[in-house]
Amino acid sequence: MPDVAVVDGSFGISAPKSVTASTGLDALTHAIEAYTSRRAQPLTDSVCISAVKRLFKYLPIAYADGNDLTARNETAIAALEAGIAINNSSVTVVHGMSRPIGALYHVPHGLSNAMLLYKCMSFALDGAAARFASLGRAINAADGKADDKTAAAAFLDAIGDICKKLEVPSLAEYGIDKEDFFGNIDKMADDALASGSPANT
Repeated sequence: MPDVAVVDGSFGISAPKSVTASTGLDALTHAIEAYTSRRAQPLTDSVCISAVKRLFKYLPIAYADGNDLTARNETAIAALEAGIAINNSSVTVVHGMSRPIGALYHVPHGLSNAMLLYKCMSFALDGAAARFASLGRAINAADGKADDKTAAAAFLDAIGDICKKLEVPSLAEYGIDKEDFFGNIDKMADDALASGSPANT
């Protein structure tokens, strides 16, 4: 942990929408993965939930209006919280898979995370359904009476919705050639597994 961190949303005001989306969704991925990681623990759970709540509320606002200082400050705090979380409970399958895509196809890191977030979390759902359900209730995607399966599914839907709001493209829409991509699948899978992150899923 650093002795001092300057967390000031005004530094992000000049950031283009694409950078706001990429960095904000990277922070969201950090928080979701750290909360659903096999290495999750009580001291990181609280900052994960706080970050997820802040980002679902304020990231779309910061994306729509980059001059909204409240939204900028709240997303900056959330990014700090999510950073604290991954330093202690790590990331999972999304980061493991997104890094090779970024390396081979020059996709910004947060954007490659966002491209994979819904599908990867759908894959991880069965192993951490209660955790995904808690996040669904925390952002009010599901009410407190919903069972875990319903609340977890609602959270996945919310992930899909925020990625649409922030105009996350598919791999094809980004311009990645399908044939080339599939030709690199084995290497990307090996690199993902070697990173260690998928083992936390």
